[in-house]
Amino acid sequence: MLHPDFRINSPAMTPSASSIAPAADGGQFAAVFRDTRQEIVALIDQGFPAGDEALTPQGLLLRQRSQVAAAPLAVDGSHLDAQQQAFLGDILPHAQKAARALGVSPDIIAAHAALESGWGQAPLRRADGSSSHNLFGIKAGQGWRGERIAALTTEHQDGVDVKQVAPFRAYADYDGAFADYVSLLSSSPRFKAVQGVGSDAAAFAAVLARGGYATDPAYASKLQQTVSRLRGPA
Repeated sequence: MLHPDFRINSPAMTPSASSIAPAADGGQFAAVFRDTRQEIVALIDQGFPAGDEALTPQGLLLRQRSQVAAAPLAVDGSHLDAQQQAFLGDILPHAQKAARALGVSPDIIAAHAALESGWGQAPLRRADGSSSHNLFGIKAGQGWRGERIAALTTEHQDGVDVKQVAPFRAYADYDGAFADYVSLLSSSPRFKAVQGVGSDAAAFAAVLARGGYATDPAYASKLQQTVSRLRGPA
């Protein structure tokens, strides 16, 4: 689960401007915008080139996002139990929207939610028992201005699993939860490299692990295993 010092206050569903071009230099921004616009026009007219080497970084991200947007969640669900299928059905529209914003395959987003929430069976709850809609285990640091709840969690410290009560973010609904998740991953220097990884679950998991999304040393492996389970037999 995410440490409380990872903060983001804006729940915007779009990637930050810094992931596209430096805002401080108007000339540089204009040049990048012009080049990217020309590339977009060419891509629309001619289609995407076969290789990635002809694309600028912005064009490559555009390509990956368009491929994600065109691809459905690559799961038939037949290998999952009824509860898992129901969970995926509940979050599918939100996972697809988040996937388009990040340039990541929807099944990776869905698998991350499944891992953190126990396939929806172990969600973080408010004191009255209602769901916090926090499917991604995002903690509430000092910079968080929204609702927060206290919940018991397990942290890996000095080679030992330790139970502790920690503050977590709470949301009114899944829309708010997934929007905050996208804002966090696209804005944090620790996690923004997940943008544009497409269907590469190993790359997505590695970025989260390096950035300290969770203290579990096996977190990346567990996330990849959840993606594989969700995708089913090859």
